[in-house]
Amino acid sequence: MQPNIGSTNSFIRTVIGFSLLSIAIDRMIRKPWRQPYALLAFLGAMKIAEGFLHFCPIVALWDRKDRWMDDALRWENETCNSLYNETTEVGE
Repeated sequence: MQPNIGSTNSFIRTVIGFSLLSIAIDRMIRKPWRQPYALLAFLGAMKIAEGFLHFCPIVALWDRKDRWMDDALRWENETCNSLYNETTEVGE
């Protein structure tokens, strides 16, 4: 897993994550029966983890979107080559 966000972006994500988490915990203490605050706490924790790891899965998917055809063609070539090798070995 390679870092795909910079230091400034990581710092901003960490600050926003701690802010969201503190707001969610405050609201869950006051109204524990409300479910949206649990979701807000989860999103805050996710932003904190992204900040510490310098890795964002959504950014990784966005970067991979441009290369999906290359991956598909590489997979097709590997599959075709392995099938060809299997048929030549059986025929010998």
